[in-house]
Amino acid sequence: MVATDKFKKTPQTDKFNLSAYLKERQQLCEIALDRSIPVVYPETIYESMRYSLLAGGKRVRPILCLATCEMTGGTIEMAMPTACAVEMIHTMSLIHDDLPAMDNDDYRRGKLTNHKIYGEDIAILAGDGLLAYAFEFVATQTPQSVPRDRVLHVVARLGRALGAAGLVGGQVVDLQSEGKADISLETLNFIHNHKTAALLEACVVCGGILSGVSAEDLQKLTRYAQNIGLAFQIIDDILDITATQEELGKTAGKDLKAQKVTYPSLWGIDESRIKAQQLIEAACAELDSFGDKAQALKAIAHFIVNRSN
Repeated sequence: MVATDKFKKTPQTDKFNLSAYLKERQQLCEIALDRSIPVVYPETIYESMRYSLLAGGKRVRPILCLATCEMTGGTIEMAMPTACAVEMIHTMSLIHDDLPAMDNDDYRRGKLTNHKIYGEDIAILAGDGLLAYAFEFVATQTPQSVPRDRVLHVVARLGRALGAAGLVGGQVVDLQSEGKADISLETLNFIHNHKTAALLEACVVCGGILSGVSAEDLQKLTRYAQNIGLAFQIIDDILDITATQEELGKTAGKDLKAQKVTYPSLWGIDESRIKAQQLIEAACAELDSFGDKAQALKAIAHFIVNRSN
């Protein structure tokens, strides 16, 4: 993962080598994810789980978890199991999202989707397997040096981000909104605050929980994450219109085909970019009290709004 030419330097990021940082952290995540799920009997389900989990991607979510833990005084080692878990949960959501009953997509990260390789039945079970294993992984692999109440807090936070109060709830409203032209901005925000931002928020907040941050700092991390989560979705909506399938690694133009209301459909592309940039600036302002330690998270925020895929 490297920063694109579109990445714009800011006073907060001009001294920070984001490209090198992301490359190093991504490599660490890839190694940990590869080791997390060995292939045993019945091989098919483990191969299916690994197929999607190791299919590439920017690894933004696990890197956010690691960066937050480091910024707040923790270590990569204490956060890596949770970082892997959020990527397992995210991968589960992609496998299920691509199914014919949901978005019915044939490609993800430039490869055939899981159900196109293994069938719908195994794909559903692979998603279920990743979801269950994510919680087991946090509970069993987080170093014993991390207080158990923090681990319990992480498990609870991940569960809430995923369930009906988070990703699942957002997906339900998203499905119910397809083909309806009268979807309000309030409903659209509900969808994406739950479907997209909730898991991104959990990644950041869980990094802080593991390091033992104060309640005040946890609120700052929450607001930072909510803002970048919504900005992430706005950019996703824009790229669905402006990018090609080769650039995205998945089918382009899906939102228009599904008759979905998106941020560009409400605001236009230019205004949507402005709104996303405002969210990123607000997010970075939440981290000012962390000083230079916040360079990575601020740089990642700006990367999110300037990415091309």
